[in-house]
Amino acid sequence: MLTKFINKNEEGFTLIELMIVIAIIGILAAIAIPQFSAYRTRSFNSAATADLRNAATAQEAYFVDNQGYTATTGTLIGPTYGLYLSDNVVFAITGITTGGYTMTASHPKGDKTFTLIGPGGKITK
Repeated sequence: MLTKFINKNEEGFTLIELMIVIAIIGILAAIAIPQFSAYRTRSFNSAATADLRNAATAQEAYFVDNQGYTATTGTLIGPTYGLYLSDNVVFAITGITTGGYTMTASHPKGDKTFTLIGPGGKITK
């Protein structure tokens, strides 16, 4: 009587098949996670360089108004000169001369500190 309820054609995955799928997922994750970490580091570095470029533009706008460069970061931040720093970017104006400026920017989760000597300089690592 119980034999009427038992289906002899039951199908499903075997333990070996499930283990192979889990192994493949593990391999793909092992490849993807370090790449994701590298992409994040590059994005934090890009935020620092973008802020440095924007700060150079703000310094030049300040120069037009005052015929000199400022050593104070707070002067450049805001709507007057248009500098808005990205979250957690460490920005500093490290040197001012009558004809130029030196600024640095980095991000705590990035792996580089960038320097710009201006006016018209290139960003260096």
